[in-house]
Amino acid sequence: MISMRAITSGLSLSLSLLGCSTSDKADLTKSDTAAAKGAKDGVPKNANKAGDTGDDDAAKAGSMLARSVTLSAAQIQHGGVRWGAPTIGMAAGRAVVPGEVAPNEDRTARLGAPARGRVLAVAVRPGDRVSAGQLLVTLQSPDAEMAQSDAAKAEAELSARRAEAQYAASARARADRLLALKAIPRQDYDRAIADEERANAGLTQAEAELRRARATAQQLSTGGSANGGIALRAPSAGVVLARTAIPGTVVEAGAPLVIVSDPASLWLIVNAPEQLTALFYRGGALRFTVPAYPADTFSARVDAVGAALDPDTRTLSIRAIVANTTGRLKPHMLANVFVEGVGSSAAAFLPEDAVQLLQGKPHVFLVKPDDTGGARFERREVVLGSRAGGRVAVLRGLSATDVVVTAGAFAVKAEFQKAAMPKMEM
Repeated sequence: MISMRAITSGLSLSLSLLGCSTSDKADLTKSDTAAAKGAKDGVPKNANKAGDTGDDDAAKAGSMLARSVTLSAAQIQHGGVRWGAPTIGMAAGRAVVPGEVAPNEDRTARLGAPARGRVLAVAVRPGDRVSAGQLLVTLQSPDAEMAQSDAAKAEAELSARRAEAQYAASARARADRLLALKAIPRQDYDRAIADEERANAGLTQAEAELRRARATAQQLSTGGSANGGIALRAPSAGVVLARTAIPGTVVEAGAPLVIVSDPASLWLIVNAPEQLTALFYRGGALRFTVPAYPADTFSARVDAVGAALDPDTRTLSIRAIVANTTGRLKPHMLANVFVEGVGSSAAAFLPEDAVQLLQGKPHVFLVKPDDTGGARFERREVVLGSRAGGRVAVLRGLSATDVVVTAGAFAVKAEFQKAAMPKMEM
């Protein structure tokens, strides 16, 4: 005869197994739903295949560039994209590295608010030429008003201390005469000496306080007005590069207001790859071009060479001085810097349009065609050499067996930039 305890135990085990089965089924249903949603959103079936790291990078939001992008046959035809093998030859010992024209910070004044206050007026606009001492911005500040008040109090205190010192000096002289005549006791004479020393100490303290108060008022550029006005003036002649001051706004101490720079002298900033660092030295001559004047070549002289490589980019910071007497060059222009080396080396030659700048660095696009007429394009950073006849030498980054985009590279670049844009959620 079967006991009730055995029946109860068997029933409990069956219910437990049924619950697990239901849970597993629910999990499978959720998994199938997520997979279906992914297929609906256009996730490729081979997204997890080995070697698809470029697709993973492309899915990342922000400014990160994908390692590769895929174009359809229609996109390739519309963009005029063509590819082929690079031409291998010998290039002169010259490299091309990206650079940027920047303001000469030794001749640049970045004026900020010396104290918290309200902007009353702005007398200049970006691009205006200013002379040394010219009024740029006027502010109204309670701190400046307090500094003016402190200076006035210090002046009044100094006048009082000076009068006390003069009186103490005359009392001491009178005590000297009376003591010589034995007309006063020694105690009164000693008191006169102590009074004079105390008055002189007070005078010295008042003079120091006045110097401090005047220095504070002068740092705030308060001038002689008593209403807390601050007048910011140009420390040197130059051109207004930027003006962030807006009349009527309240700014905190240190807030940037106006940038004035001398455009006759600029900096050329270069981040040289590690393998080219030996070509840069202080006093060396550099030549460069800018997109605004592609037919003209400008010169610069190396002024400073970094003491160490950047551990993240493995580049060396180079700074050169550019004479810009004509004013044609503008700060923050991009530049292609030519660096002369020694001897010649093997290089891959491509049309100049085949090399595109991505995040300020030269790249070429390697091609892997598919069976549908489309292709997969992988970006690769390269080191450039000399340019001649519309062709550029690639010193590092390519080999004779690579298949690379030779025409329509700009269309491929646009796809990389498009892939780097954050995806909008609907």
